[in-house]
Amino acid sequence: MSTNLSKSDGAGDTPQATLPQDAQPAAEGAVTAVDPRLLVREEGFAGYWGEFRRKMRSGELGSLPVVVGLVIIGLVFQLQDSAFLGAENLSNLFVTAAGTGLIAVGIVFVLILGEIDLSVGSVSGLAAAVFAVLNVNNGMPEWLALVLAILSGALVGALHGFFFARIGVPAFVVTLAGLLGWNGLMLEVLGSNGTINLDDSGLVAGLTNHYFSDVAAAYGLATLSVVAFFALSFRDARRREAAGVPSRPLSEIVLRTAAIAVPAYVVAWLFNEYKGLPLAVVIFLGVVVALDFVLRRTPYGRKVFALGGSVEAARRAGINVSAIRISVFALSGTMAALGGMFLASQINAANQSSGAGSLLMNAIAAAVIGGTSLFGGRGKTWSALLGVLVIQSIASGMALLGIASAVQYMITGAVLLAAVVIDSVSRKTQKTAGRA
Repeated sequence: MSTNLSKSDGAGDTPQATLPQDAQPAAEGAVTAVDPRLLVREEGFAGYWGEFRRKMRSGELGSLPVVVGLVIIGLVFQLQDSAFLGAENLSNLFVTAAGTGLIAVGIVFVLILGEIDLSVGSVSGLAAAVFAVLNVNNGMPEWLALVLAILSGALVGALHGFFFARIGVPAFVVTLAGLLGWNGLMLEVLGSNGTINLDDSGLVAGLTNHYFSDVAAAYGLATLSVVAFFALSFRDARRREAAGVPSRPLSEIVLRTAAIAVPAYVVAWLFNEYKGLPLAVVIFLGVVVALDFVLRRTPYGRKVFALGGSVEAARRAGINVSAIRISVFALSGTMAALGGMFLASQINAANQSSGAGSLLMNAIAAAVIGGTSLFGGRGKTWSALLGVLVIQSIASGMALLGIASAVQYMITGAVLLAAVVIDSVSRKTQKTAGRA
């Protein structure tokens, strides 16, 4: 269906959309409605710049604040220590961020519901303890112990969801009880020794210690990501064009693909300058992409967003509210357990400090800093990736400069507060502009 624009004879008249051949002509004196996105693309660069300014004024910031923040953090620490953007430091940064990032992905789903899960730290530690006891103490094969450990996290999360969705106990209270209770169970599982060392050449140890040294691996992953992004964007544009709705022109798709390709190949080059492509990065990115598809491209994901927008409206639309809530908390528990495996891999052990310390706060902060709203109804799995990179970049830069961890906590807290303030202001601005 044609949606081309044609200018009228009047110098100051508004552009009108050309009607399809099978459409009925508008009544005399009527003005044909034009989708503003068509006008933006017709006006070229000036149109896109105007649209960008409109979005900024109306509070539609997207991921811009966190991307700008990452650039600023990188520049500041690079000026202080040239090793910050070096291949070794950035490779270690990505690997270290994987465990917390996986936990943050689960938190994103819970936050979209407008709820919170305070138990993820303890659940990650419990999963590591379960794996260690089954594999090391009882001789169970690693793959089976790993599966059972992750299933234990899913079971714990489903239990939290049941008390929240079916019994009506607030999620804050249920998961706070879980934070305490599962930490106690972890200590009981570990026993009096308190530490169980893992096989340093085993499956779990390889999660953060294995690298694909062939240069083709990193460049291949970068190429696959770029090609997939272009193909999906092109397919969506053609489908929208066939349906007669506004779609991105090929030039815009190419430009967006180039914007993805540049950092992808730079990071691939950096990985190859050190040890190669880390397995941890492959798994982390795979999980982010897979759950992004679930969240944005499936009926289940739309139901999650619907609950975050309005529980009552979702219920009246026929959505099984309890089932969605239980499944989201089960997913959060699963991701906490998976993240716990990566954290255990980093120290090659499960001990009494597993899942403790600042892990919980860092996971929640990563989701929020990355752009997931604390008020529900808005967020992406990519928020976890961006947010954890911010937090880990701060930690890495501080370590290089020898700055005390106390300062790191204060800076991370300030960044978290800034992210929440931006989210709150953005929502108010959108309401004022009539877009919320």
